[in-house]
Amino acid sequence: MRTSTHLFSHRSFLSGMAAACLLAASSFALFTSCVDEEEFPDSPRGNLEALWRIIDEHYCFLDYKKETIGLDWDEVHVRYANRVDDDMTRVQLFEVLSEMLSELRDGHVNIFTSFDTGREWSWQEDYPANVSDTLLRRYLGTDYHLSNGMSYRVLDDNVGYVRYASFGNDLGAGNLDDMLTTLAPCRGLIIDIRDNGGGLVSSAEAFAARFTNQELHVGYMCHKTGKGHNDFSAKEKQVLKPSKGVRWQKRVAVLTNRGVYSAANEFVKYMKCCPNAIIIGDKTGGGAGMPFSSQLPCGWSIRFSACPMYDRDGQCTEFGISPDYQVSLTDADFQRGLDTIIETARRLVCE
Repeated sequence: MRTSTHLFSHRSFLSGMAAACLLAASSFALFTSCVDEEEFPDSPRGNLEALWRIIDEHYCFLDYKKETIGLDWDEVHVRYANRVDDDMTRVQLFEVLSEMLSELRDGHVNIFTSFDTGREWSWQEDYPANVSDTLLRRYLGTDYHLSNGMSYRVLDDNVGYVRYASFGNDLGAGNLDDMLTTLAPCRGLIIDIRDNGGGLVSSAEAFAARFTNQELHVGYMCHKTGKGHNDFSAKEKQVLKPSKGVRWQKRVAVLTNRGVYSAANEFVKYMKCCPNAIIIGDKTGGGAGMPFSSQLPCGWSIRFSACPMYDRDGQCTEFGISPDYQVSLTDADFQRGLDTIIETARRLVCE
């Protein structure tokens, strides 16, 4: 696990969840059962055992990862337990625990300490960036609107362009009404969320709700109900309801790359269901588990995926969503100052 933060907090799992056994991360409310946990000593071995047990009993993708990447969590336990002894330093322990969690290949799994943050970012680091800040500045220029994290302008072919790099802000109805009203005369719309690592699912939902005139079944969600790897509630439908504000009626292209994760991945999932939307670029990074948090005996905070989410066909999007049009940046276009993905979108939204 690589060792920067993306927030969400054994002495017991109960310590992280007992306040209400509820995570309201979006309008799709999530519930989990509160359960008592075994106590572990504050020693290197005790912390490893506590961490392994938290994941074994509460992480939501163990069987899925076994099927897709061959993960054997019991084997992982044996291998990493052999690397721990009670004379190791806290930095050495951190490295071992971080590496153990990296076996999950999940960007929502982290260890937070006062000196470092354990993370696994192969979902974006192992792939081409397919985005260039130099090119983005060329398309946006300096005369653009800026509203609550959204940068937008009308391109010279009368196509609207929105650059939205994070769902970290609570996206207001007024922000969206004003932006879409400004861009209404445009022939088509481009929403560029490349390298958007997520944030608030509620903001992703609010934005997507501007692109449908009727309720849409966009996916499913489950929550953990017990300690077994397959102890989940029945799949609950996720329904995207049309906004009561200004709604876009023309074609819209969403630009993606491997840096699109978590709430941004959910946004792509929603937009895939909207009638006039197309997805252009690279496959998203994924991140289809709602994160919960807990704590090790030593006080380090642990974040992990606890509630799985699926697309409308019941397929897990943990490892990403494929675009409708697979497009990568080319060196030839870059030398000419052109973004291949944006140029493809400009053509397609006007067809």
